[in-house]
Amino acid sequence: MILTWDIIRRIIEILWLINVGLAIWTVFRSHRDIASTWAWLLILSILPYVGFVLYLFTGRQLSHDDIFSIETEQKKIRDHFLNEQNRLLRIHDLLPSKAQNPRARRLVELNLNNDDALLTFNNEVETFIDGQALFPNLIKNIDEAKRTINVEFYTFYDDQLGNQVLQSLEKAASRGVKVRVLYDASGSRGTRPSFFKELRQLGGEAQPFISTAGNRLFTTPRANYHLHRKLVIIDNEIGYIGGFNIGDQYIDRSKKFGHWRDTHLRVVGQAALLMEIRFAMDWNTSCRRSHLPKYNIDSLVETFKLKVVQSKDLVPMQIVSSGPDNSHFGIRRAYEEIIAQAQNYVYIQTPYLIPGDSILEALIIAAKSGVDVRIMIPSMPDHPFVYRATEYYAKYLVNQGVKVYKYDNGFIHAKTMVSGSNIASVGSANQDFRSYQLNFEVNAFTYSAALTKELKEIFEEDLKESTLLTKEYFDKQSHWRKFKQYFSRLLSPIL
Repeated sequence: MILTWDIIRRIIEILWLINVGLAIWTVFRSHRDIASTWAWLLILSILPYVGFVLYLFTGRQLSHDDIFSIETEQKKIRDHFLNEQNRLLRIHDLLPSKAQNPRARRLVELNLNNDDALLTFNNEVETFIDGQALFPNLIKNIDEAKRTINVEFYTFYDDQLGNQVLQSLEKAASRGVKVRVLYDASGSRGTRPSFFKELRQLGGEAQPFISTAGNRLFTTPRANYHLHRKLVIIDNEIGYIGGFNIGDQYIDRSKKFGHWRDTHLRVVGQAALLMEIRFAMDWNTSCRRSHLPKYNIDSLVETFKLKVVQSKDLVPMQIVSSGPDNSHFGIRRAYEEIIAQAQNYVYIQTPYLIPGDSILEALIIAAKSGVDVRIMIPSMPDHPFVYRATEYYAKYLVNQGVKVYKYDNGFIHAKTMVSGSNIASVGSANQDFRSYQLNFEVNAFTYSAALTKELKEIFEEDLKESTLLTKEYFDKQSHWRKFKQYFSRLLSPIL
């Protein structure tokens, strides 16, 4: 049989139709939002075969078994502990006053009802914006630990800082402290399981999170659903939460990024215990694959006694989680509430600005209503497509009256939101689709005039090393750069 051009054309058409049919079946068989559905249809249709490889790595959702395992742990805590504590908060009228502090009351209610996030009161908080200040404090607390150390990070690199932290954990394990390490295998790429061999031999435990446990390139390729949380909890009472990971680049040892600007909180109080409960649930869901002993969450719950200490030096705080295991969108909805109820200002720092429609509209409405909306983003990319999409949305928001700045003194990785007299958020969640619905995130939402003032002043200090982006700035960009921005924007729901 001689293949004529007409036959070849028909074969290509048939293969393309088969590809489109498979694309439709592949995408629609999974429950996902409309934006990401259309984005994947675009990729699978215009990139035959290659698109399916991309989908294999980045589009596959968590298995029903994984989701069921996570939901089981969370339901146990919600039914036997969180619901009762929330009831006590209301019985004793411990929520912020509707009359005196309506914004804080609304946000607290939202987090309580949407994410079962307890409100705690007796928290001492210290803010860190530099890794060279943060990690000596963290290591000091690890070295002083007496009972337990629980570590949960997206990135735990096998480099100089990673080994320094690991050595402190090994010393703690050798003196009888119970040490557990939970990490994201993809985010910690290059860190082999053998990295924790000595820790295990000394009685410590380490395992990858369930979504990346046993992740192999050809057997379970998955680039999404990362453990993006960054938590350390020591002796049930000291907690670290924020944006820093463990690696040399986070202490300014990267030639590419230079100075690494991030925000982390050190919390001493009951909020640390709630961070530990979050860790315990994540640990237990991952034990199903590693067969390590589960964390006895009941022992944590029994130590929790609601304490209310009224002091300007203490910070009321809620620990709010979100992830692809549910559709509560706890952190995103809290962000929306802060922006929607803002009266004077909203200051946001984020390395990735790819907001969903609800956040985008909230920002625009706030700006057009006279609220001072300012967003700070990096001046350099760490992910090319993500950064071009960030530039697209930055340009769009600038044209709508939002003030967007690029941070020029290195790379800004902080995930903060500050508004009003006493509302702030610090955590792991960026302003992008990935943090809203693909990653497992955790943020601290705080209600303290002093802490909010401090974070606001930090933002204003960062402005001195930032450039205000204008319409003229974007107009001067090349046509090629603008094309990359528009193209990346089409992929934003799956970046």
